[in-house]
Formats: sequence, C-alpha cells, structure tokens
Amino acid sequence: MRAIRVTRAGGPEVLEVASVEVPEPLPGQVVVEQSYAGVNFIDIYHREGVYPLPLPATIGSEGAGTIASVGPGVSGFATGDRVAYTGVLGTYAEYCAVPEDKLVKIPDGISDQVAAAAMLQGMTAQFLTESCYPVKRDDVVVVHAAAGGVGSLVTQLASRKLGAKVVATTSTAAKAELARSFGASFVEEYGTFVARAHELGGAHVVYDGVGKATFDNSLTALRRRGMMVLFGGASGQVPPFDLQRLNALGSLYVTRPTLFHYIADRNELLARAASVFDSIASGDLTIRIGGVYPLAEVHQAQRDLASRGTTGKLLISVAS
Repeated sequence: MRAIRVTRAGGPEVLEVASVEVPEPLPGQVVVEQSYAGVNFIDIYHREGVYPLPLPATIGSEGAGTIASVGPGVSGFATGDRVAYTGVLGTYAEYCAVPEDKLVKIPDGISDQVAAAAMLQGMTAQFLTESCYPVKRDDVVVVHAAAGGVGSLVTQLASRKLGAKVVATTSTAAKAELARSFGASFVEEYGTFVARAHELGGAHVVYDGVGKATFDNSLTALRRRGMMVLFGGASGQVPPFDLQRLNALGSLYVTRPTLFHYIADRNELLARAASVFDSIASGDLTIRIGGVYPLAEVHQAQRDLASRGTTGKLLISVAS
C-alpha cells in the first residue's frame, strides 16, 4: 500500500510517498481501508518534531473508511462496517490498523468524507463549548480564526446550538462573510476584537487556536473571572508569561486543553461523537470541506493549512 512516511523532522519536503506492507490486525484491532484522512495541525507538529515521534513514522491522526479485516477479540465491529476515528497515528495511508476502542460507527446519512472531517475538529468544538467552558445563552464568546476548521465549528455550536453572542475574528472580507453565515453576531479584524468585546461587557470566554499572535489581546478581551481557552498555536507557541497578569486583569482563568484528554474514556468518546453527528443531522453544525487532496499532494495540503489561508476542513483522499 501507499503511505506517507517521515524519516526526519523538517518541512513539507520530508513527507515521502512510500510503499509499505498492509498491516495485519492485532488482537483488539481492525484494519480500515481508508477513504479519507483529515489534515490537522498536529500532523504538522509531528512532521516538524514539535511533538517528537519515533522515526521513521507514518503520520496522520484522523480517518474514515470501511473495515477490511478484524483481529482476534474484536466484538463490536465487523468487516464492511463504515467507521471513523481520531487519535491513531498512521492515517496518511491506504490502510490503517486501529484499536477497536478508538472507533465509532458512521451513522446512515453521514458520508465518509463528512465523518473524516468531523472527528477531530468536530469533537474538539464539542468539548470546548460544552465541557471545557460550558457556553450559556447570551454569553459573549470570542472565536479566533472563525472561518477555519475548528473556529467555524465552535462558532456554529456556540451561536446556533447554545445561543451565545459570538465575536468572530477573521483576516479577509470573504472569511468575514463565512463567519456571519456560521452564526457570528459580530465579525472583527484581529486589531478590533478587544474593543468589541469590551463594548459587550467583556468576553466570558475566548477560544484561541492562533496562539502567539493573539494571546495577549485575548487576555485583555476577557471580563472579570473570564476564561482563556488556548487550544492551538497556528501562529506559534505562546511564550512563558507572568501568572500575576491573570490577577491584575480580573482573576482570569487560562486552560490549555487537548481533545484526547476528553475522549480517553470510551463512553465519553461515544457520547461526544454522537453529539457531533446529531448536530450535523439537526443542522446546528455544517461541516465545510475546504479542499480534498490526493495522497501524493499531502505536502501542499500541509502548506495550505499552515498558511492560514484556507477555510473549512482539509482532507486527503487516500482510496486506491
């Protein structure tokens, strides 16, 4: 089978299309014949060595497809089931061995493409808005990069499902229109969102996946005892800062969550996935596909994602 391999940390040029053996399922595993793999910043961090991996490695951490074979001891899935998953390394490949406890079944009416696009970013948006900081009706919520992958989903859930007033930040007029279509009450440039938040009494929560470039202003946009939710670093990692600033700005909270601590429990994974799929079916959540790339063009997919010039979810088509 074809797979994208990394033999050394570096830029997109280190991504290589390699021919490797199709995996055999170990006890408790299935092998998924993949339709699509999601493109995520964690894949870039793996490639760059920000999150080091034993090398050589096949990267990618999210996918959807059909079960091709089942290992010993698997009881909840069968050959031919359509499944999706995240948090399993090696999805930039035509086949992937996946532990049974990481899988969810794709409901009828949800395509493989949508399921692949919804797992990591959809469940991230779900736990951010309903668990990390439970958004309430009429809360003032700042969402950075609101036309992007996670940002667009956070905007939709916070506004459509939970009834918040979303202050969305975007960088272009076209992205601003997208953010409005996702339910944002206000759309601001990165230089004006703080003033807008304070006009509304300050933000109850800021959802920030941009990181270094927005972190300081995000703190100042919060109201007393507001929460800063830093879930990514698209512009770079936030440097160390003096915790006394949280006191001076109003007894603020800061958290740096990751999805995988919110789906480590099997029941929690199933509940979050079901919530995402239900929100898609009800219309509260629209998964926008920003681009689909052949496996051999994964380099360009990662460049496009890193450029922050894309909107919606980027996917790799990995089917033979």
